[in-house]
Amino acid sequence: MRRLLSDAVRTLKPGDEDPHGPLPPLMLTLTVVTGLVDAVSYLVLGHVFVANMTGNVVFLGFALAGAQGLSALASVVSMTAFLVGALTGGRLGTRFATHRGYLLRTSTAVQTVLVAVAAAVAAAADGRVGTGVQYTLIVFLGLAMGLQNAVARRLGVPDLTTTVLTLTLTGLAADSTPAGGGAPRPGRRILSVLAMLLGALIGAQLLLHSHLVLTLVLTLLLLAVASVTIHRLSTADAAWARPQA
Repeated sequence: MRRLLSDAVRTLKPGDEDPHGPLPPLMLTLTVVTGLVDAVSYLVLGHVFVANMTGNVVFLGFALAGAQGLSALASVVSMTAFLVGALTGGRLGTRFATHRGYLLRTSTAVQTVLVAVAAAVAAAADGRVGTGVQYTLIVFLGLAMGLQNAVARRLGVPDLTTTVLTLTLTGLAADSTPAGGGAPRPGRRILSVLAMLLGALIGAQLLLHSHLVLTLVLTLLLLAVASVTIHRLSTADAAWARPQA
């Protein structure tokens, strides 16, 4: 338990010797964003995910088989937007290959703009989600989450992918002491799960009370804070900003 708590504290408040610097808490913030965004997409946009592409592929299969309440078109549009966002993230990763801080700063700024557009569209529609609003939100949120996923992959902070928890949960069990493993980073892994759970919980609570715009604004604020924070902490010679081997 002491090891778990110590690891959690180091993740939330990294020391000067941490090779990833301020990235872990910022990645946890983006994990909360994922929970919020997927709450919007699943609960409001027609049972589709914009961050969880495994779920989308499964939903597409269900929809093609004729399952009720699912849209093959919505899944395809979401996956397409996600892939375009991931392509953009890959290009940013190449451009800022030598400085992880600048990469995250730029990507979160772009995400902030994308989510701001989604929030503006939802506000203009007064929270009512017709077909046009539905697909507009799917596209802009899918772009934002594809970008985030690609950048998180390039940043390479262990156990903080921000959008995928399957391997994180597998690691918690497979690498645990009862399984004979060394249980690396147990606190970080649990925090990652809790961060997404928190985002999904808050998002669901807001959306069940018809607060779509508020949910998107909260997402927007988290992204803006992450972008400003990494901007202030990034310096040209920061050791943690160098690409990890």
